[in-house]
Amino acid sequence: MSLTLILAVLLDQWLGEPKKYHPLVFFGTLANQVENEFRRSTYSDNQQRLWGLFALILMVCPFSLLVYILSQFDLINSFIAPIIVYLSIAPKSLKQHAISVLNALNLHDLALAQKQVGMIVSRQTDKMTEEDVRKACIESVLENGADAIFAPVFWFIIAGPTGVIVYRLSNTLDAMWGYKSPRFLHFGWAAARFDDVLNWIPSRLTALSYALLGNTKLALKCWKEQAHLLDSPNAGVVMTSGAGSLNLKLGGAAWYHGKIKQKVFFGGQNNPLNNDIYNANTLITRCLYLWILAVIILDFLGNSFA
Repeated sequence: MSLTLILAVLLDQWLGEPKKYHPLVFFGTLANQVENEFRRSTYSDNQQRLWGLFALILMVCPFSLLVYILSQFDLINSFIAPIIVYLSIAPKSLKQHAISVLNALNLHDLALAQKQVGMIVSRQTDKMTEEDVRKACIESVLENGADAIFAPVFWFIIAGPTGVIVYRLSNTLDAMWGYKSPRFLHFGWAAARFDDVLNWIPSRLTALSYALLGNTKLALKCWKEQAHLLDSPNAGVVMTSGAGSLNLKLGGAAWYHGKIKQKVFFGGQNNPLNNDIYNANTLITRCLYLWILAVIILDFLGNSFA
């Protein structure tokens, strides 16, 4: 297990996220076709939820079953497992996106910084100040640390390559269908709820990791007192703990689709500086090393008691 994870991380550091022919791009195209087939505005709310549930099952189960069958053969599993984990995590890509924002801010090129941060956030960026860009970038790094790194690793530990596939495909569908908009409010309900379930434990382990490798006391305090104030039950614990770990004040008003949303402030007391983007990346890297060490220890204990 530890060797597979180490190989996957090395592949990510060597190759980065595939620029072309990423399997998730194909999966996203297929998901759009399924949505066009099954989502109808004429359906009732309950009908949309049922069709959304069916679409979720249709998209996740066949690929997961295929990986499960292949993983039963040791030789095949030893080959596909590192590749599946590699394609499901993105530590190098996350770091590169954040550094692109940081470089633009260091050049005092606000327009470029807005463009770069728009690659990793869903909010409107053209009205952002430099401080808004910093906050959005750090929040995205902290949240995506859970979604794009630690949750896939957790499900690999629990259920091998099949667990990784179930998580990554479900998380992708949540990113596509899980919006609380008229288009997806009911059709995407099943994808959003299933993603919440899959992320419940990993998000809290991620929050604990952030706390252990930073300002532990403040991180735990922010997690306890502020997490419930954020919209997402999982992103809330991750971002409040991460903000506390870095002693940064994040959150606040943000623009979405032409409308300003008054979001709560959370975290510590310090307003983020440019270098805090680098510090957030460093926190993610340290946590990844901690998780790799934990997996190595689990392997050692498993072999000792086998």
